[in-house]
Amino acid sequence: MATRAYVSQFSADGSLFIAAFQGSHIRVYNVERGWKVHKNIFAKSLRWTVTDTSLSPDQRHLVYATMSTIVHIVDVGSAATESFANITEIHDGLLLSTDDDDSFGIFSVKFSTEGREVVAGSSDDAIYVYDLEANKLSLRISAHDSDVNSVCFADESGHLIYSGSDDNLCKVWDRRCFRAKEKPAGVLMGHLEGITFLDSRGDGRYFISNSKDQSIKLWDIRKMSPHPARNIWFRNYEWDYRWMDYPPQASNVKHPYDQSIATYKGHSVLRTLIRCYFSPEYSTGQRYIYTGSHDGCVYIYDLVSGAQVTKLEHHRSTVRDCSWHPNYPMLVSSSWDGDVVKWEFPGNGEAPLPPKRKQQIRRRHFF
Repeated sequence: MATRAYVSQFSADGSLFIAAFQGSHIRVYNVERGWKVHKNIFAKSLRWTVTDTSLSPDQRHLVYATMSTIVHIVDVGSAATESFANITEIHDGLLLSTDDDDSFGIFSVKFSTEGREVVAGSSDDAIYVYDLEANKLSLRISAHDSDVNSVCFADESGHLIYSGSDDNLCKVWDRRCFRAKEKPAGVLMGHLEGITFLDSRGDGRYFISNSKDQSIKLWDIRKMSPHPARNIWFRNYEWDYRWMDYPPQASNVKHPYDQSIATYKGHSVLRTLIRCYFSPEYSTGQRYIYTGSHDGCVYIYDLVSGAQVTKLEHHRSTVRDCSWHPNYPMLVSSSWDGDVVKWEFPGNGEAPLPPKRKQQIRRRHFF
């Protein structure tokens, strides 16, 4: 593609793969049929880029978000391969704005575990819950003091939601208490800069966060506090991750109330909301953490020791997203250089081989 790749994700069972690009293009591949194109989607109401996508649990519908107040939903199970918004197929719009305000956009969107709701994090510091059966916005929470860059579910029950924001905080929300309390079940402190992405281990206890402070942190929600510490200010410098390098004097600063249980460093979180994940349970036992990076590489860390296991080098620009197949020994990375690349490696539960033996890792371009 001649445009930046922003999203690359396998479906939960690994049968489909979704790649989304800045130029309003989303492509869905059928992995089981030799990576045949299953659906070409051309987004509606695009503002800047496709920021996120989410596949429904039954894998029949895809929601996509842009920097707009409307999230769109597409039937990926329909017979048509080409899906031009409201030309060849209807892309239903889910309006998240409660009035005429169209000044905010959506950074993160997720289907609920039962597929009846969509949860989103927005640039107006809020979390939105949209009821698909009632076809209306069911809840808006003023969740943070800055952009909500990422939301995810804690486990399959769907009761707990994690959120991460540019206010440097991770928060835990219990949906059973949303309406009564309108405040989080707890707060986790430790990052010095904004959170770019969250991923849950799926056990309702542990999750990881990527941050503009150039680190990933591992959290145990049993350590959370009822509210954040007040009057904490770390910066004695001006810095904006969108166009500046991370200040050297900030690299050794530590949060005085860090509640994380591990920290992973080596990758670069600059220019965009770079994503990180636990490796799959089935093939690796979630032994690793992996992340994209501004330097064009994919970094893989050992979960327990924190050591860098390997670094996958190919791309010529920022790797914003990457996805490890839930069952097969392969990983796909997507980059601002327009490439979506598949990496294959020995299927023995190990991470990809280290750089000195890189010739044994096979790479394949999709675009």
